[in-house]
Order: sequence, then C-alpha cells, then structure tokens
Amino acid sequence: MKSKKLKIVYEDKYILVINKPEKLLTVSTLNEKEETLYFKVRLYLKRKNKKNKVFIIHRLDFDTSGLIVFAKSEEVKNIMQDNWDKVIRRYMGIVVGHPKKDKETLKNYLQETKTNYVYVINDKSGKFAITSYSKVKETKDYTLLDIDIKTGRKNQIRVQLNNIDCPILGDTKYNPKGVKAKRLYLHAYYLEFPHPKTNELLKFELDVPKDFLEIMRQR
Repeated sequence: MKSKKLKIVYEDKYILVINKPEKLLTVSTLNEKEETLYFKVRLYLKRKNKKNKVFIIHRLDFDTSGLIVFAKSEEVKNIMQDNWDKVIRRYMGIVVGHPKKDKETLKNYLQETKTNYVYVINDKSGKFAITSYSKVKETKDYTLLDIDIKTGRKNQIRVQLNNIDCPILGDTKYNPKGVKAKRLYLHAYYLEFPHPKTNELLKFELDVPKDFLEIMRQR
C-alpha cells in the first residue's frame, strides 16, 4: 500500500488538526500497526522532539476522510473529551437515492454485534444517536447532503441514513448489494471547538473533494 502523506491543517503546542485521507485507519488494529494516522502523527512529532507525545481524542472510520484533532498531552485530551458537547462536526455525504425530506433529524438507538456491525433497534437498550441532514444538490441517482452529528456513535451516519433507504455511496458494509464506487463518499469537512487552553473558538473548513463534485455533475 502506498503511504499517505500527512496533511496538517493546524498545529500549536497543544493540538494538531489533520485532514485524514480515505482508506486510512485512525488507530492500529490487530492486523495493522503502522499504516495508521496515529502512527504517522506520532512519527511526525517524534522527529521534531523525541519527548513529544500524541493522544487520541476522537476517530474517523477507515473509509471516511476529513478533519480530525489530536492532543499533544493527556491533560489536553481530557479537556477536549470533557467538553465534547461543545464541538461541532459536519460532514458532506453523497447518498444513493433521494431522502423524502429536504431537512431532517434522525434519532435512533443503535446496537453493535460482536462482529462490529451496527444496526438500528426499536427499544432504548442501545446507544442513542442523533444525525441531522439537509439536501445540498440532487441528481437523477444521488443526493449530496450536509450532515451534522450531535452524538459520536460508531458508524452512526452510515447506519441512520441506510435505515431511511439512502445509504452512503460506496458503503459496502451496510449496503453490500449497492452501487460500486471507488471510495466511501463521506467527508468530515467542518470542525469547530473552543481551544482547550485559550478558549479561543477555532473553526476549520475543507473544500468539498473533487471526486464528490464529479459525481454530482452527473445527470
């Protein structure tokens, strides 16, 4: 696998914001230790100073691209996680089909199997997930959505949109019989949070990826 170059969006002595490419793990698994974003960030910081450390605050799925923030100390990690309700995260996603409503807030309870498959359940025994979306553009086959998540449940965007019969394009996990695509069309384009030390409001926004725009030009 070709190594993916680290794309640094912002850095100071407390945090590091990265634009993660698709098809890259955030953290290691049993089968992969080095081809991860965490490993690349750690290596980058160690090269600057061997005493540097890096801490995970949140994650993006292997197939999802976009903004992710790391802490340079455990103290900063804890501050960020303790104030996670103040963080705004927005995604661009292309779904197959057309949601019935132009705007909607999806509220579901999610359950996860031992094989890491997440699904919607009809009782409150699962984890509550809230995902809001609004339509940006429609073509014959697809809809580009602006997505805002209020909770951070595993795979929640993919699961909740698939539950309304509008799966993310390229999602073979939750829509295995769906349209084949070169990637999962889900991109974390916006991140906003108060700085863990200065309390300054930080806002980061990425352009919509070119391949998203190419798909949405199709009629």
